[in-house]
Amino acid sequence: MPTAAIKICGISTPESLEAAIRARAAHAGFVFFPRSPRNVTPAEAALLSDRAEGRIGRVGLFVDADDAAIAEAVASARLDTLQLHGSETPQRAAQLRARFGIPVWKALSVATAEDAARASAYAGAVDLVLFDAKTPKGTLPGGMGLSFDWKLVANWEGPVAWGLAGGLNPDNVAEAIRLTGTPLVDTSSGVESAPGVKDLDRIEAFARAVRSASDF
Repeated sequence: MPTAAIKICGISTPESLEAAIRARAAHAGFVFFPRSPRNVTPAEAALLSDRAEGRIGRVGLFVDADDAAIAEAVASARLDTLQLHGSETPQRAAQLRARFGIPVWKALSVATAEDAARASAYAGAVDLVLFDAKTPKGTLPGGMGLSFDWKLVANWEGPVAWGLAGGLNPDNVAEAIRLTGTPLVDTSSGVESAPGVKDLDRIEAFARAVRSASDF
């Protein structure tokens, strides 16, 4: 089994960014959502982006953001990818993809097979769908350590590339990869010691666990 690509989301400090790079993660996620404990400003993201340049992919996470906010973040942090984590429709995703000319990912909350099937509607509008856990109403849309029934997306063969998120941590990510065959895994709270505080040892442990899954 090929080794799954790794995204460490919620990077907000130089130390956590360097840990993600040392762990050979493919992507670092910068959260542009004020309600999140992982939120970074465009200015803060710009400093992190300077360190990331040419070393790791820079993904900006947005929740139903307007064009102006996204444009500021793209320009400041020189983002490589947009990740949409709100209620963005395929039409909205396609609009942003056309405007900014960089890949767009769409996170989809999954609790049922019908939720997973919604991914097909984004074919042609996004470059990747990210299957994530559905969070309770009134809470944050992600980063809460919740998982879902991975069997709902096991060996998914829809019309768009995909990845897996939601409650992944060093203890369960290898099992998740073996069960689903996901080509990409995304973690945030699963490598933290407190909300928004990345644990550098857990980042390394997560990466080791991901690579161990390809040995089976």
